[in-house]
Amino acid sequence: MSSKRDVPFALPEIGQDEISEVINVLRSGWVTTGPKALQFEADFAAFIGGGVQAVAVNSATAGLHLGLEALGVGPGDEVITTVHTFTSTAEIVRYLGADPVFVDIEPETLCLDPNQIEAAITPRTKAIIPMHFGGRAAPMSRVFEVAQRHGMRVMEDAAHALPTTCGGKLVGSLDSDVCVFSFYANKTMTTGEGGMLLTRDPSIAARARVMRLHGISKDAFNRYTSKTPAWRYEIIAPGYKYNLTDIAAAMGIHQLKRVREFQAKREKIAHFYNEALADLPVILPPAAERGDVHAWHLYVVRLGDSCRVPRDKVIERLFAAGIGCSVHYIPLHLHPYWRETYKLNPVMFPCSQKAYEKSISLPIYSAMTLDDAKRVIKAVRHALV
Repeated sequence: MSSKRDVPFALPEIGQDEISEVINVLRSGWVTTGPKALQFEADFAAFIGGGVQAVAVNSATAGLHLGLEALGVGPGDEVITTVHTFTSTAEIVRYLGADPVFVDIEPETLCLDPNQIEAAITPRTKAIIPMHFGGRAAPMSRVFEVAQRHGMRVMEDAAHALPTTCGGKLVGSLDSDVCVFSFYANKTMTTGEGGMLLTRDPSIAARARVMRLHGISKDAFNRYTSKTPAWRYEIIAPGYKYNLTDIAAAMGIHQLKRVREFQAKREKIAHFYNEALADLPVILPPAAERGDVHAWHLYVVRLGDSCRVPRDKVIERLFAAGIGCSVHYIPLHLHPYWRETYKLNPVMFPCSQKAYEKSISLPIYSAMTLDDAKRVIKAVRHALV
């Protein structure tokens, strides 16, 4: 084991502004959803632009669930998505009694392959959930083309994609019905736990706001800060407990101000890796399309066919050298629930399966130094011998 300090897989960059804002919230006496959450929503909608409305939630999973529910997906419906993702992208479909229909990925981008959507459509298909993998935009123009032709709704899983652009526009301002971001601890900005649902449709936003807090017609902040008695409320639907606290929103307000700075730091590390690893038997992550921004949430290398060291052995050697790493993803067709429920197997998803067998996610985060990156590069070189 290395005697030097470890390089973790991910590390949030939290400054004094975030800390001071959280302290102010704690002293204010209002720590649940309130004025800071409202400010965070307004700031986020303004950052993305395009006339979107923002609904703050306690996780991207919650946002995806609320979004799909607001789109009217329910029992008997089908939703097309990818196996090469975290389970939340698909499990929210099951929450609503609908069925996910899985398609393979593009071998270059590791995003959902639009060319496979058409064959997966049935009379039950209601929506498509593309995922922007690693911080690079999915091929959204082709997704929209298929969706429009068949009258299907589109909800983007943008957990990796802030501030990614697609066709020169920020993800979140595209033509989807719903777009959901994540602020989990390892994302490009963080609130510890949290997420944001974006939509241009006022009815979707209104439904999500009601359903994120038990289906109550008025949220607690509005009731308890009213200048007149406002203790009455109505339950208009069986909702959920998905609201974001002001403590978390206080972090988000200041993290959002730094998100372009964070992206620039991640991009610098990614370019440093690209140059240093170019001569190794690995496939480097795909760049963004010309003129677009890659968020660099992940830096995923894939072992080339000429590499003689098995992927798992490389990971073992990196950990022994004090380097945190991961695999994105163990695809859904390999997990017992999805495999057994939908009779999935690796032959059905050859691109995802190969990517899984060859992938290693290296550390990349905005607080990372070039010395940290040099340690990673040195360890990778030794691990491939």
